[in-house]
Amino acid sequence: MATKYTPLKDHDTPIKVLFTGYLCTVGIGYLFALIQILFTHGMADGKFGLSVDDIVYSYYGNRSGTVLENQLNGAMKANASEQERFDIIKWVRDGADKDAYQDDGVDKIIESRCVMCHNETASGIPNFKKFEVLKTYTTQDEGATFASLTRVSHIHLFGISFIFMFVGLIFSFAETPTVQYKCIAIGMPYAFLIADILSWWLTKIHPMFAWLVIFAGMGMGVSFIFMWVTSILEMWLFKPVFIEGIGSYYLKWRDSPGASAVDNLLAAIKKLIDYIKPLVISALVYSWTFIKNKLGK
Repeated sequence: MATKYTPLKDHDTPIKVLFTGYLCTVGIGYLFALIQILFTHGMADGKFGLSVDDIVYSYYGNRSGTVLENQLNGAMKANASEQERFDIIKWVRDGADKDAYQDDGVDKIIESRCVMCHNETASGIPNFKKFEVLKTYTTQDEGATFASLTRVSHIHLFGISFIFMFVGLIFSFAETPTVQYKCIAIGMPYAFLIADILSWWLTKIHPMFAWLVIFAGMGMGVSFIFMWVTSILEMWLFKPVFIEGIGSYYLKWRDSPGASAVDNLLAAIKKLIDYIKPLVISALVYSWTFIKNKLGK
C-alpha cells in the first residue's frame, strides 16, 4: 500500500530544522525536569537520589515528624547550617510558641535563610513572613495537600500532553516502525501520564502506590526517548543507520514473513490488559470509597 504521508527523511531541510529544534529544546527541558526532581522529591529523605521513600514522604508524608522538621532534614537541608536547623527543630518540638519564636532567635534564622524564597511574591510556596503561615508547618507531616495535588495535576496534564502531542506528531512521519509500534509509542505517554497523576493521589491515600509513581514516570521516559531518537535518526542519519548500519537488520526482520510475531505480542498484551483490568477497577473503586469517607470526615 502506498505511503500516504511524507517520511521524515524526505521532508524539506527547513522542516527538518524546525522539527529538530523543537525536539532538542523539549529534550533539554525533559533533562532539566529530571534534575529538578532529584533536587526536590529526590531529597525528601535527606539523601540525594530518587527512592521509594522520597515518593512516600512527598505525597503521603513522613508522619514520624513535623513538616518543617522533615523539610529541614530533607530537601531544605543545604539552606541552613546544622546549628540553625537544630535551633528551629528544637523550637518546633518545644511547641512552636510565638514568644519563644523571637526569644530563641528563630525569627532571625527564618528571615535570613527562608524568606528570600518564602515571601509574598513567590507563587505556589508559603509566605514565612507571616508567623501564622509558618505555624501551620509545625504540625505532623501528612505530605502534599489535596489542594496542591489539584493544582499540580491540572498543570501537568495540560502542559505535558501538549509536549507529547507535538513529539508524537513529528514521530508519526517516521517510516521505520510498523503502524502497530507507532500507535503504541504515540499512545503510551498519555496512558502513563494519566497513571502518573493518578498515582500521586493514590500514594497520598496509601504509601504502597509509590511504586506506581516510579513505574509511570519510567514509562513516559521510555516512550519519549524512543520517539525522540527514532525521529532524529530518520531525519538526519537514515542511510548510515537504517540502510548501511545496525538498523538494516531491524528493517529485514520487519519485512520478513515472521514479522507476524508483532501481532502475537499485541494479542498477549491485550490478554494481559483484560486480566488486570478488573483488578485496577476494584482498586479504583476502593480508593474512591476511601476518599469519599475521608472527605466526609
